[in-house]
Amino acid sequence: MYTKLSLRGEIMIRFRLKELIADKEFNDGKRITYEDISKATGVHRTTLSKIANQKGYNTTTDVLDKLCIYFGVDLDKVASHTPDENV
Repeated sequence: MYTKLSLRGEIMIRFRLKELIADKEFNDGKRITYEDISKATGVHRTTLSKIANQKGYNTTTDVLDKLCIYFGVDLDKVASHTPDENV
């Protein structure tokens, strides 16, 4: 599951939070909750839920930076650009 955001109405940014959580759960051998991530990053649980579930949610670079640090990945693993083939 992913969320995307677009400037032209077409959804173009894909957030991969749920995938990152699933990977971390597998690697760590334990369940990871939004509460766990929130405590470790300072990003509110509601913000994490919106990133994961709300299409078109707009977040800040500060939040993205904190998620990169928490998951130990580069930005392209947290969010990716999906080109609009109609442009």
